Amino acid sequence: MQINVDVHNIGAYIAAQERREKKKGRSMALYPERKQELIGRFRKHGSDTGSPEVQIALLTERIGYLTDHFKTHKKDFHSRRGLLKLVSHRRNLLNYLKRSDIERYRVIISELGLRK
Repeated sequence: MQINVDVHNIGAYIAAQERREKKKGRSMALYPERKQELIGRFRKHGSDTGSPEVQIALLTERIGYLTDHFKTHKKDFHSRRGLLKLVSHRRNLLNYLKRSDIERYRVIISELGLRK
């Protein structure tokens, strides 16, 4: 099956595809609006997008999406490997934060609800 897409209208094509996916009950892993909301909530200063807190929050959101994905797609082993990589990356960032600044670690853990 070949899909003809006008290169100049790729934005409209992607938006239409997102609407179709949403109608089917699916969603993108992380919508741009949600991503900006998370960055705004966890950033340390105005242009901060790469601090450990922001990265951990974004990874947590993607991990939550994939966890829900696996409830319906139990045999999707390729995506499961990606999930394990994301969890490992988040764990390493949390370990770094715990070593460098325990208070920041405790704040991010409580805000994201990662520990019981």
